[in-house]
Amino acid sequence: MNIIDKIEKKQINPNIPEFRVGDTVRVDVKIIEGKRERIQAFEGVVISKKGGGVSETFTVRKVSNGVGVERVFPVNSPKIAELKVLRHGKVRRSKLNFLKDRRGVYRIKERGTTK
Repeated sequence: MNIIDKIEKKQINPNIPEFRVGDTVRVDVKIIEGKRERIQAFEGVVISKKGGGVSETFTVRKVSNGVGVERVFPVNSPKIAELKVLRHGKVRRSKLNFLKDRRGVYRIKERGTTK
């Protein structure tokens, strides 16, 4: 194991649960406003995962007041206070970019608890 791998191993967050594309998640993000710090929840569907190791990211999409909002989060970021999987979705694609063009409600079937 070289030095870079040792440094990256220390930076990986062990508190992140296993989740996949299609799952509905709630990400609690630490927001710093001046001297105060608060936690803001962002709840939506994971539409993509990218990268691996320390640089792994995932994109969450939600509809807020009729407008689609997407946010990219680094998995191992210290700004993520908590990540909770609310629903396990059953999808057949690795990237759900077609949801960007959808109008109205799109339902994702729920995956069973067994893999």
